[in-house]
Amino acid sequence: MIRVLLADDQALVRTGFRMILEGSDDIEVIGEVENGAEAAALALELRPDVILMDVRMPDVDGVEATRRICGGDSTTDIRVLILTTFDLDEYVYTAVQAGASGFLLKDTLAPDLLSAIRIIARGEAVVAPTVTRRLLERYVTAESASTESDTELDALTNREREVLAQLARGLSNTEIAGSLFLSEGTVKTHISRILAKLGLRDRVQAVVFAYEHGLVLPGAVESSAPSRGACRGVQ
Repeated sequence: MIRVLLADDQALVRTGFRMILEGSDDIEVIGEVENGAEAAALALELRPDVILMDVRMPDVDGVEATRRICGGDSTTDIRVLILTTFDLDEYVYTAVQAGASGFLLKDTLAPDLLSAIRIIARGEAVVAPTVTRRLLERYVTAESASTESDTELDALTNREREVLAQLARGLSNTEIAGSLFLSEGTVKTHISRILAKLGLRDRVQAVVFAYEHGLVLPGAVESSAPSRGACRGVQ
């Protein structure tokens, strides 16, 4: 059973999410909170598998709550899925940097929300692809991306850099394997090594890293992403 904590300052929104989640046999809502401080405190007490975290809440917002949860030694195994109302929300980008395992728009269809929670609970990452592209293009500009030799990038082999670049363009493991003529197992191994070498939590942070270090420039994400509201798991 996947144990979920709901964090949103609107009671009506929490009620809606609870109704959706409780209709599933493998997901259980174990608590609700209305601000980030309560989310961080209850996360420590209840140890949920996944937190659905509203990004904009009073007092302590979803970004700071995510930072407290994902940065805590005793709560690093808790996954945070950020929910936002806006296609372009500067807080979402910061939340991913703080350790969130992905983000979705609040108008995501119920089946996609349930799928996202299951993906996050497996330790993978999930994103709304169109939002990913637009956020990165807005908040990671070509001028801010580093094009100089980087010691962190230097830790990667040439093949690992190729895999990271493909990953940052939004390709799945299957697509990366086909593009680089590798097996999916080999791609998974490369990604695991990339995350370990760079000290990254998951593929979402790997995408941000690739943009910030100039490995992929804004505008390079594949335009064949699913339509608005759909979610895409990345494993």
